[in-house]
Amino acid sequence: MKDLVTRLLPEIGEITDDKLRNNVIACWKDAIEFRGWSEKLLRSIPFTLLAENVKITFIDHVRAVCRMCIACNDVLEEIHGANKTAVNRDYLIAGALLADVGKLLEFEIVDGQPQKSDYGRHIRHPFSGVGLAFKHGLPSEVMHIIATHSKEGAGEQRLPESIIFHHADFIDFELVK
Repeated sequence: MKDLVTRLLPEIGEITDDKLRNNVIACWKDAIEFRGWSEKLLRSIPFTLLAENVKITFIDHVRAVCRMCIACNDVLEEIHGANKTAVNRDYLIAGALLADVGKLLEFEIVDGQPQKSDYGRHIRHPFSGVGLAFKHGLPSEVMHIIATHSKEGAGEQRLPESIIFHHADFIDFELVK
């Protein structure tokens, strides 16, 4: 299963802290196993059910947003210096890779079509994502990114990593919507 996760999300290799990287992989393994997602389904489901005819897949969305976060951090460090932005790169990458992992609990396939599950109608992905992250010992800063990345984070004071992720996520989402 570790091979599947790293094949789907090669950006996991950008996390320099071994324990953090392994805990991110463990969260993904749990989410995949919850509904028995196959690699084929993971590579084909849309990243959102909130828009019609979404052509961007779930995995491509997760990877694109993660890479936008990395690029944004690189630019900020290059121009402003690493000490001025106070971004923890590993936390940023881990949060970017885990922000939507709860969708694997929120979604299900019925008659070949992705739809919101009964579970998903009651618990949105930021909450289940935080639950998975907590279960696997992720730092509170990473859980903060997961918790505050969507509408649930409106009005909350976001950490720098969450600010970057929130905007990168909505760039990808708004372009599709």
